[in-house]
Amino acid sequence: MRKIRVKSNPYGFIGVIDGGRITRILLYGWKKEGYLPGGIMVCDARKRKLVKLWERIMSGVAAIIRKYRHILTIVLALIGMGIMAYYDYCDTTCSYLKGDVLGIDLKWVGMAFMTAVIVFAAFKQTAFVRMLLAAGLGVEVHLYAFQVQNDVYCPFCLAFSVMLILSFILNYEVPSAWRENRSRMWLYFLGEVNIPMLKIKRLPLLLVSVLGYLTILLTFSGSVTPAYGQDSIRGIPTLGNGSYEVIIFSDYFCPPCKRIDTKAEPLMKELLKTGKVKITFVDVPFHRETPIYARHYLYAVNASSDNENVFRIRKVLFKAAQEKNIKTQQALAAYLKEEKINLKPYDEKPVFALLSQMIRQNSIDQTPICIIKYSIAGANKYIGDEEVWNGLIQLEKILKVEKK
Repeated sequence: MRKIRVKSNPYGFIGVIDGGRITRILLYGWKKEGYLPGGIMVCDARKRKLVKLWERIMSGVAAIIRKYRHILTIVLALIGMGIMAYYDYCDTTCSYLKGDVLGIDLKWVGMAFMTAVIVFAAFKQTAFVRMLLAAGLGVEVHLYAFQVQNDVYCPFCLAFSVMLILSFILNYEVPSAWRENRSRMWLYFLGEVNIPMLKIKRLPLLLVSVLGYLTILLTFSGSVTPAYGQDSIRGIPTLGNGSYEVIIFSDYFCPPCKRIDTKAEPLMKELLKTGKVKITFVDVPFHRETPIYARHYLYAVNASSDNENVFRIRKVLFKAAQEKNIKTQQALAAYLKEEKINLKPYDEKPVFALLSQMIRQNSIDQTPICIIKYSIAGANKYIGDEEVWNGLIQLEKILKVEKK
């Protein structure tokens, strides 16, 4: 009689009472004959057996992790480096966040840290990998606190920290000190390492983590607000002179800013004609090249400050940033000359100081944003190009009602 092997199992799910030897024999037979079901539930009233089965599963998982953890650690470290490299191309609202350690950009510190992790993991120096990661946890505690304190969160920084925490978990081992002295569990909850070459045994990783925290606490310098260089204050160029004040915060490299600037230009000109509106443009340095553009905007307005010329200057600067991709002072000056825009340089630092002050006072964390001041006590904040447009339309309606 010829034996026929069944390729598919008609039973998608099987429940088994008692997870003992008979169950294992059945599972082995089903697997061998191609009958292994898609799902198996084992019910066993004997708690000890279930616990033992769970322990066997977890020990198997732990064995796999121990076998490949060096490779997994390297992969996670490379992802972390990629996240830091991508931060340069970030256009999110946190792109202005700045931080350094002893003058070195935090991004490069993070990449150097992950490089060290990769080197030690490649040579299977687990003790040093765990020490680095424990120190990194301490550093992340301070950086988390910095973001919470300033209510600004960087998704790239948080993603980097996730890679670090996952790497630490992969390399974690239950400390032997717990089995000998339970009263010191708090000291060893992050684990321990032995460094034979330094004759160090059972070094608590909590101490390494605290050392990392203290190091970053004493050496880290961070900024959460986009700012220009600071000096004494000189007035910011404005258009019009009225009781209603419109302040538009934008960045020449921000696509929505260009979109609303182009769309709202005719409307803003109409508002200025009423003689009741004053408009101020504030360039927010979310991108590292924005201060160059802001400087040339001030120079151009200083040469000719009539309304038509100001709107034309902004249109040309938006084009230079987003279509021509100009990123140097020399190239921008040459392009403005080509567009027949005159420049009259002066000391812009006092104006930059006032721009920074306005950005901080109004808690500007993205662009475009428009603040419309209706009176000394009343003002509305509009975020995003659609809201900005609606805010300007609302102001136009108010002025029409007043005219009647």
